[in-house]
Amino acid sequence: MPSAPARQSTAIDAVATSYYETLLRLLPDYATQLGLPGHETEYRDYSPAGLEALAEAARETLLLLEDLTPADDVDTVTLDAMRERLGLDVEIHEAGLDYADLNNIACPAQSIRAIFDLMPTATAEDWSHIAGRLANVPDAIDGYISSLRAGRERGRVAARRQVSIVMEQAGKYVEDGGFFDSLGSTTSTDDGVLPESLTQQLRAGADAARTAYRSLATFLGEELLPAAPEQDAVGREHYALTSRLFLGSGVDLEETYRWGVEELDRVIAEQEAVADEIRPGATIEEAMALLDADPARQLHGTEALQAWMQELSDTAIDAMAGVHFDIPDVMRRVECRIAPTSEGGIYYTGPSDDFSRPGRMWWSVPEGEDSFTTWKETTTVYHEGVPGHHLQIATAVFQRALLNPWRRNGIWVSGQGEGWALYAERLMQELGFLSDPGDRLGMLDAQRMRAARVVFDIGVHLELEIPERWGTGTWTAEKGYVFLQQNLAISEGQLDFEYTRYLGWPGQAPAYKIGQRLWEQIRDEVRTSEGEAFDLRAFHTRALNLGSVGLDTLRRALVPAT
Repeated sequence: MPSAPARQSTAIDAVATSYYETLLRLLPDYATQLGLPGHETEYRDYSPAGLEALAEAARETLLLLEDLTPADDVDTVTLDAMRERLGLDVEIHEAGLDYADLNNIACPAQSIRAIFDLMPTATAEDWSHIAGRLANVPDAIDGYISSLRAGRERGRVAARRQVSIVMEQAGKYVEDGGFFDSLGSTTSTDDGVLPESLTQQLRAGADAARTAYRSLATFLGEELLPAAPEQDAVGREHYALTSRLFLGSGVDLEETYRWGVEELDRVIAEQEAVADEIRPGATIEEAMALLDADPARQLHGTEALQAWMQELSDTAIDAMAGVHFDIPDVMRRVECRIAPTSEGGIYYTGPSDDFSRPGRMWWSVPEGEDSFTTWKETTTVYHEGVPGHHLQIATAVFQRALLNPWRRNGIWVSGQGEGWALYAERLMQELGFLSDPGDRLGMLDAQRMRAARVVFDIGVHLELEIPERWGTGTWTAEKGYVFLQQNLAISEGQLDFEYTRYLGWPGQAPAYKIGQRLWEQIRDEVRTSEGEAFDLRAFHTRALNLGSVGLDTLRRALVPAT
């Protein structure tokens, strides 16, 4: 995929670029995520002042956009996306939701630690940056604590379940042999032994970081936990905001819930048909047991897991490039790694802005888990790599000549991004890459999980009626756990992690399946509009070149107005 011809920068591009530069100034750790130099030791201001500064930057940018007219189609999308994203950021801030940002997967308690995963470690200078950022962990944690206090004063506190799990996570970070202990004990690197002065700085920084996380755990236990509500459900008003945040679309929640119930039933029926292929008359559970017992589908140890992920990812890229997708050479590598944590989950981090750091697929293996089955995870590699997240995210980074920096790197909408990745899983079946019944059952298992999350997430948080197939009365967290046990074929450790995640991150998990639904609707609308001229590869190229935008913006950009 050649980079698009350079287009003339416009007034709207200038506003977007200025806002992006403001984000890098206010969010210096975000610069590390992008591989941009100059902010290696810094953290954002997690205090109420920092939250207000972000909201004010959004307000000011929206005012600058008010009188601007798009110069071309790219401008039209930029203006649409900025008004939707920044306007919603302001709404969320004014509702006080950002003061209660606490859950088991995606809040400052994890991100303050996780930024170290993306920092280079090859040279003494790299480790000097790590030592500097370690020393700044206490200020970051103090700011975060002050925002949580402010949230408590406004009546915005995460549920007790989330507070308790983050206390537990903080404890693991600071235990002997834990994450910070490992960083602080480093004495050598690829280019030799580190100077004694630097190893002392690393030890001191690690000690400071451990002390900070201990103070966070103490605050959570002594101050926040007593104020935390027992109820996990966040209610309609809160949920409507976060659903829009993750989708970039204001969907009808009741209609979407009913669709989720129907989609779950449909996927289960498809699973039953594939189970019969694996062994005539087998139930889904029996077919899965047969696959689990197949030595050819087993991996033992994280080294074997990492090697398998890498080989499958490389094979997929070789098969996709130039045939089904346009993939430039600089994007033809995904680095597969075992994450340095044991919290559960598989995730992707994008390449640096110059591609010197490749896109990476991470697997956070829960403690005690050492055996893995390939039939379940083949579709996961496609989801995180190609044609999933890597193709999507790296394409936006690559389109420097077409998109301004905010469009390339400054926006991420889960429904569009995760929806694309789930769409990509189904696409791999359509393209013939999941012809093996076991791998296909694995894809359907993932689809079933995502459909079940729509039902669970909307049902529990809005306290809707339980479908007859799954129980009686209205949803509660406890009834939801039993429902997930019936529909998520994962280990107990993974199930506990996912269950807590859905309860603490309302609206995010359903965005995968809802996003897939909207992607498929948009594709079909374009296919109908273009008739025989429709070309799937060209559609994908047009869509991916837009970068990550809200799903309503995506539809307006791709579907001709009627």
